[in-house]
Amino acid sequence: MAFTPGVRLVSRPFFVLCLLLAVGYAASIPPHLVLLYAIPVVLALSTLRICQTRRIMQHLNARKYGARLVPIARARWVGNLDILTGLRRTWNVAYPFLLVSHSNTVNLHVGWDDYIFTTEPEYIKIILAMDFTNYVKGRTFNRTGVFNSDGDMWKFHRGATRPFFNRDRISDFEIFAHHADRAIGRMKERMHAGYAVNFQDLAGRFTMDSASSFLFGSCVDSLAAPLPYPVTAPSPFSTPPSPHPADVFTEAYNAAITHLSSRSRFGWIWPLFELTGDATDAPMRIVDEYLEPIIAAAVARKDVAAADGATKGEPETLLDELLNLTLDPKVLKDEMLNILIAGRDTTMSVLTFIVYFLSVYPDVCTRLRAEILECVGAEGRPTYDDIRKMKYLRAVINETMRLYPPVPSNLRQSINATTWPSVEPGQPPLYIPAGTKISYGVFLMHRRTDLWGPTAESFDPDRFLDARLREHVVANPYCFLPFNAGPRVCLGQQFAYNEISFMLIRLLQSFSSTALDVDAGPPDTRVPPEWRKGHGRMAVEQFRPRLHLTMSSEGGLWVRMTESTEL
Repeated sequence: MAFTPGVRLVSRPFFVLCLLLAVGYAASIPPHLVLLYAIPVVLALSTLRICQTRRIMQHLNARKYGARLVPIARARWVGNLDILTGLRRTWNVAYPFLLVSHSNTVNLHVGWDDYIFTTEPEYIKIILAMDFTNYVKGRTFNRTGVFNSDGDMWKFHRGATRPFFNRDRISDFEIFAHHADRAIGRMKERMHAGYAVNFQDLAGRFTMDSASSFLFGSCVDSLAAPLPYPVTAPSPFSTPPSPHPADVFTEAYNAAITHLSSRSRFGWIWPLFELTGDATDAPMRIVDEYLEPIIAAAVARKDVAAADGATKGEPETLLDELLNLTLDPKVLKDEMLNILIAGRDTTMSVLTFIVYFLSVYPDVCTRLRAEILECVGAEGRPTYDDIRKMKYLRAVINETMRLYPPVPSNLRQSINATTWPSVEPGQPPLYIPAGTKISYGVFLMHRRTDLWGPTAESFDPDRFLDARLREHVVANPYCFLPFNAGPRVCLGQQFAYNEISFMLIRLLQSFSSTALDVDAGPPDTRVPPEWRKGHGRMAVEQFRPRLHLTMSSEGGLWVRMTESTEL
């Protein structure tokens, strides 16, 4: 749209400032008061003018490519700020359905800044694989590692961690067995006492101890700390105990992850929410205090071995592997934290949601348990080959990750201007300007009925066993992305499958059934009554999803399990 000369004049910040000063002088208003109110107005107009100019240039550049701009989401507030507040509410306390009302690819344009959101497999494939080098993670977290670095630094981190995830290491289940037995023992103790267990908390302890042992050779030992009691337990059980050292670390770790996740949601304006200080400083001091002695001990072992003239053998832990490449403490700490997030949070998420589905779909639980008992019996420890034979087990895991992917969305930023081919017949391609922030939504893509059929919102593990597997996944691999894809595909994918499978097998060998105890959780975290009037899974779900870097259940997942009689 062309603006008149008059409109162009009054939109100039200098003109507005002079006009306001003149009006103030005529009205005998002190100049300092006029400036006090004029400066914010001028800044706002300057911002609008810059954004307007940028948008015009984008239209012109798109024409050069024979393309069109990504449609802007239409919202009620100026600058689409209501979308930002809606996203914040969605991630914190509500069901993540906000963007369903928009198209599969849309420019949220929050604060007049381009922010493209897509659930289109074809575009996600371009981002993750076909044009991989043109899309970077960018600077968000103030720390680097294999999951949030780019270029040469990413190649270094990737190369440092890849050798450790070979088949021999991920097929050694000794660590899984030790920590799974401890976790199940804690579960039985609580069941015998007559109280529900927060399985999400227990799964987090299991994965934290397993990951820290496997990766660093030093166990956090969170399973030694007291388990939380349900809110229905009588005092003093319902009163939180004094913090255990493992809980201090875990709470600091969780706080740091929460703050990092918030930054990713607010984009470039996240520093405005931390004007009084870096929100990650306090929790990260605690995390660093835990990691630094582990690094120091590993360095000391390396020095002693070198002094003794020991032959360089295969590294025992990932930390040992990293020490062969660098002694930089910052690089080591960043990589350890990155891997710990991947090794603990994602697996905890999947285990939690699987137990949720087994609790609300008892027929699935019965069928899965029958497969387990047939393959390894009531007491046998599963091997790598045993797990590969359990097709229904893998289907249950995949279907859970389809509905509740551990990482529900991800971020990238374009380096150079490019185009995406239109998925709409007869339409020109989409123009993607350089420096555009892009989020691809795995959570919503996994529920699209045009990709997964009319039962996309239903929990049905058989879709990964029958003809639908070939129809939906084999024909379009990028419509199912629980572990990302392309050069950044999760290095620990098979490790995660093995850990989840092992824990589920041992759990269902020990317990014959599981049921939710919704009343055991905090009242303010329960599903609100209005959800029953919603659509899809929102109308039937019995927990509130919480989205950070990974998905979790708000207030935990409180369950009661029936101990097996086959043992």
